[in-house]
Amino acid sequence: PASWSAPGEPLQIGGNLYYVGTEGIAAFLITTPEGHILIDGAMPTSAPLIEASIRKVGFDPKDVKILLNTHAHFDHSGGLAQLKADTGATLIASAADRPALESGAYVGSEEVAAFDFPPVKVDRVIGDGETVELGGVALTAHLTPGHSPGCTTWTFPVQIAGRTRQALLYCSTSVAANRLVSKDKGPQYPGIVEDYRASFEKLGRMEADVFLAPHAEQFGLTKKRESLAAGDAEAFVDPTELPAVVAASKAAFETALKTQKEAAR
Repeated sequence: PASWSAPGEPLQIGGNLYYVGTEGIAAFLITTPEGHILIDGAMPTSAPLIEASIRKVGFDPKDVKILLNTHAHFDHSGGLAQLKADTGATLIASAADRPALESGAYVGSEEVAAFDFPPVKVDRVIGDGETVELGGVALTAHLTPGHSPGCTTWTFPVQIAGRTRQALLYCSTSVAANRLVSKDKGPQYPGIVEDYRASFEKLGRMEADVFLAPHAEQFGLTKKRESLAAGDAEAFVDPTELPAVVAASKAAFETALKTQKEAAR
């Protein structure tokens, strides 16, 4: 989609949390007194757009100290190599997504050139439940594999309307291009179906005041942006959003699995 590569309008969601992604693909800046944290790099062409948005909200991209990733696919990791080169930031990612990040390939579809992105070195591997800390801010990694082998959901606090809220950046659980079953090639990676189901169960137990996602439409950015501009300081606060998304995605997964099983007979 053209929106994936189109410049986006940056936005302060609340406190030290900013949307700095493209029109259609999310990237989030979390600022601290000791430097900043940037999550996701969007498309391979997106680094200059993200850096421009960081400047537009009043910060210097060179003050980004840490880069994080939700999952190692070209539309969320594509700009990480240039962002790392431009900022000198440390890239922290899951062990299971490290091979994809460092090869620039889509696991299980390495032969599909359209899925490639510039490879980037991972400086630190993070495990489930471990934290990334900078300037008094702590983000917790929750491994929710399926969409990618090391798909990582991030949680962190954010100040909105004078209160500390729990924000959750949801790592995708869509099937998208993934093979769940295949007569000829096999699954995208071994254990993918079990991973999806375990992740749905895990995400179903989690809670969030502020739901965020890797694509703008996945968390209703346009409508929330309008509400925020109209004076609703809590436009991004909705504790019902996470469970609704998990339930809908789980149902879509089971439908896709059934379809792929029938096709593989």
